[in-house]
Amino acid sequence: MSADVLGRWVPDRPEDVAAVLAKADFPWWIAGGYAIELAAGRELRPHSDLDVLVLRRDQALVRDLLADWDLHVADPPGQGKLRPWRPGEVLQPPLHDIWCRRRPEAPWSIQLMLDEAQGTQWVSRRDAAIRLPIDRLGRTSEAGIPYLAPEVQLFYKAKATREKDETDFRAVLPLLDAPARAWLADAIKAIAPDHPWLRRLLPISRT
Repeated sequence: MSADVLGRWVPDRPEDVAAVLAKADFPWWIAGGYAIELAAGRELRPHSDLDVLVLRRDQALVRDLLADWDLHVADPPGQGKLRPWRPGEVLQPPLHDIWCRRRPEAPWSIQLMLDEAQGTQWVSRRDAAIRLPIDRLGRTSEAGIPYLAPEVQLFYKAKATREKDETDFRAVLPLLDAPARAWLADAIKAIAPDHPWLRRLLPISRT
């Protein structure tokens, strides 16, 4: 979506998001490129936005916590159109992308992403067969900021890999243990069986 049409972005930092969500009584995780940086423990590149992943079933709690914010949902997804997320509105699939700013005249600062869950399992919105226990979905930085596990973030980045995604992959690949690499390889094979990342994951993944 074009910032020229939809308004400019000045993304929050992960620590800013942690302050905003300090009173949250639901799980949340920094996602996107910032999640990779939190895993790597260093800055890798500039960021045009900041993603936060929450479970769809917790959307009412998120909406209430950000009641004073200006919230807009991408509807339809990926078509460059936003509309206000009305109080009390329950967003159903495929709606999952919410742009957030503190005031209507302020720049966009947080992009909320809704993901699916069944019981104690996270379920990928791209392929319901790809799952993880929710308690394995994220990690916590030394500063106490929750972030999406790098293997899960790389799975999302594998769909349409860009130069920045390759940068992120190279940065955290050495940090992935054998189970994480195996899970990521299996997940990528389900959506992109010819993906070039598989050659670097397969040596210690399941065959």
